[in-house]
Amino acid sequence: MQNPIAKLVPQYFGEYPKSFQKLFDSISLSPDEDKEDVKSILWKAYEFGNRYHEGQKRLSGDPYFSHCVEVANTLANWNMDTTTIVAGLLHDTIEDTDATLEEITSIFGNELGILVNGLTKLKDIKYLTRKEKQVSNFMKMLLSVAQDLRVIIIKFADRLHNMKTINYMPKIKRHRIAIETRDIYIPLAHRMGMSSVKSQLEDLVFQVLKQKEFDQIKAKVKSSKKQRLKLIKQVIKPISEELKNYDIRPNIFGRAKSYASIYNKMVSRNKSFHEIYDLYALRILVQKPEQCYLALGLVHNLYLPVQDRFKDFIATPKTNGYQSIHTTVIGPKGKMVEIQIRTESMEETAEIGVAAHWVYKNNKSTDIDNNVKWLRELLEILKDESSNPKEFMELLKIDLYDEEIFAFTPLGDLIRLPAGSTTVDFAFQVHTQVGMQCIGAKINHLVVPLNTKIKNGDIVEILTSKKQNPSVGWQKFVVTTKARNEINRYIRKEIDENSIKLGEEVLVKTLRRMKSTALITEFKGNYSKFGYSDLNSMLKAIGTGILTVREIFNKLRPKEDKIAIPEKVAPSTFYNFRRGEVVLDGIENLLINFGKCCSPIPGDDLIGFVTRGRGVTVHQSSCKSLPLLSNDSDRLLPVHWNVKSSESFSVGLKITGIDYKGWLKDVSECISKENINISSVDIKAIDTIAEANVIVQVKNNRQLMRLMRKITKLKNIDYVERVGR
Repeated sequence: MQNPIAKLVPQYFGEYPKSFQKLFDSISLSPDEDKEDVKSILWKAYEFGNRYHEGQKRLSGDPYFSHCVEVANTLANWNMDTTTIVAGLLHDTIEDTDATLEEITSIFGNELGILVNGLTKLKDIKYLTRKEKQVSNFMKMLLSVAQDLRVIIIKFADRLHNMKTINYMPKIKRHRIAIETRDIYIPLAHRMGMSSVKSQLEDLVFQVLKQKEFDQIKAKVKSSKKQRLKLIKQVIKPISEELKNYDIRPNIFGRAKSYASIYNKMVSRNKSFHEIYDLYALRILVQKPEQCYLALGLVHNLYLPVQDRFKDFIATPKTNGYQSIHTTVIGPKGKMVEIQIRTESMEETAEIGVAAHWVYKNNKSTDIDNNVKWLRELLEILKDESSNPKEFMELLKIDLYDEEIFAFTPLGDLIRLPAGSTTVDFAFQVHTQVGMQCIGAKINHLVVPLNTKIKNGDIVEILTSKKQNPSVGWQKFVVTTKARNEINRYIRKEIDENSIKLGEEVLVKTLRRMKSTALITEFKGNYSKFGYSDLNSMLKAIGTGILTVREIFNKLRPKEDKIAIPEKVAPSTFYNFRRGEVVLDGIENLLINFGKCCSPIPGDDLIGFVTRGRGVTVHQSSCKSLPLLSNDSDRLLPVHWNVKSSESFSVGLKITGIDYKGWLKDVSECISKENINISSVDIKAIDTIAEANVIVQVKNNRQLMRLMRKITKLKNIDYVERVGR
């Protein structure tokens, strides 16, 4: 089967450079790949990259393109496919030369272009902080930006060669790159199961950041290697023989620790080199879980276990799925030896399963076991020299974290959020207090509304004020659980506080109107008779309309004249919104509902009605519902406006006239000329009569009356009236 790129490049008949021939010879061809096609593709990329990098030198003095060739060689040694190796040759062309993505795509195809472009994007991401949370997020950022996981693998090869040649860089840059490698690439390599890359990078970083200590440990390991290996062999032999007596054929081997790992143990344990016993760990692999415990018993029969050095991660696995038994024993000549016992399957999970729990899981599947299995199969394909690279690549081509976005604070901290998150979600993710006091935001230095959705890579600055509090309107656009919970918690608390204030206000005012203020103290002291645990609970019930003063009076004064109970009336339909535009006796920002029956706007005379379970519902004083509501006189309260000139309100208009072509257009233009927005229009025509129900946004009733007069003057308009919504 011909590689699609082969059709885009011509055949070459000249003599190849040795570096190219070496690279080509190291490539593992899949059965369906044509050798000459691959050679032609590879040579075209080699020639393209060499030409564009011509004249560029690395700090070592070597031609810059030699680095690209080394990256490609590393990818070939990892048995990567031809396209990935070609991308390795070209990975710096867009960033460091005049080559364009369009040019690369036209010559080598879209797949190659995506890989090279992904690598270019990764170059734009700068590591800014070492905090553990930011490091974890940055690792996800790397995976999120790449449309193809191969981008990350190429980046590992690039970073590995840069670390191997880092001594040519200035000291400050060496340290910056080493720290970035330590905090980002090493953990990422570990999570992806690339243990060889991880170990190499660990020691290269250690050599840069702690050169003196690195040289000392390297020399000591070398001098003690023979003795350590002898000890390991002495421990392995009796264990292996004992297990064979139980028909168990174990795989037992020693695992050398990296120089960096040894040094970290010395520092964390405050030990000298010679006190570190686990320079080599012994690993025992068996077939079944029950054999792990049998092996443990045999090991402890052979060697004395060290107290407090036993951990059973089989019975209680780590959160990432890791399972193993860890023990430390006193071996020959009193030397301590660390031993890890697990099954072959557990070994696979321990080596590659960590990444599966968070790298490969998406919202389409929550089955972690299946994801671990998928990753295990993926890496097994990679390790199998006879495998088809195309099969491996099909498994690699996944769109990682398309349901997550990543953004920066102005200081460079990374914030991870669900897709669709807004600046308010971002604010709460930074800190709860930042979210609570959020008054505005900037994205990439531009002021934006709070409901603006954040995109990958945005720099988001949150503007705060100590006077600000969350708004109920935020609930309409926030998406994160944290933001919703914090907003709801605040609003519930505020509603409770305001309901208590309102309840006291209703109680006092009602008793005043009844000329019974002497009863206030008595009423407050009898909350338990109504099933409430304290006074505030009863006042809250009054404030929300659950309990009325009439009910309290009738129960506490059963022998006195009862307050008349009105006939049952059908409940009105209201819409809820938390309003700050009205004030009740100086108490602002109450739980206010505007009656949908009359839709009051500034300039209208108002009256408030304590609605059961809803707080205060505000009506026009001329509302047709009031004759029914006025029977509950203890629920009626005076309300007045407290609005800013910029605020607008929804009002319904019913417009009737003779139908003709363009009738609605004329009405709409009339409304628009008054700088009034239309929220919705519902029009119907019966015979020659047209009727439109329009909801408009106005600032006050003066503006509304002016609009109604303008519409009335239009041709063929019979009448305009204000209606409920």
